[in-house]
Amino acid sequence: MKLESPKATINKSAQSTFDFLSDVQNFEKLMPENISKFEVLEDDKFVFALKGMPEIVLKKKEAIAPNKIVLGAAGGKLDFSLTGHITEIESEKSEVSLVFEGEFNAMMGMMIKGPISKFIETLAGNLPSQV
Repeated sequence: MKLESPKATINKSAQSTFDFLSDVQNFEKLMPENISKFEVLEDDKFVFALKGMPEIVLKKKEAIAPNKIVLGAAGGKLDFSLTGHITEIESEKSEVSLVFEGEFNAMMGMMIKGPISKFIETLAGNLPSQV
């Protein structure tokens, strides 16, 4: 399964946007309002939960300045990644799209497609006001 957020335009350079996304603590600012838990576990790892959903642990797996950040599942039964693609438009303007990828059986895919799509849209939508 591959889901992509709408592109978010940010009035910061690609490097500034990359630096913001590189700090896992900043993901708390991007979370939806229905977050029930957010905790930084290590410099590159955090756990979060949305109301009615299980806890998810994400770990920074790859960082290629200033264009790409990859977070991946850190433990648990599901293997997936959330990749931030950062493109510089001008010196103080960049664009970010978030891509969620994971291998799920058909039933699981049907159950999570809607909530995951909404989740990455919310993250991307909150980026311009937070970076």
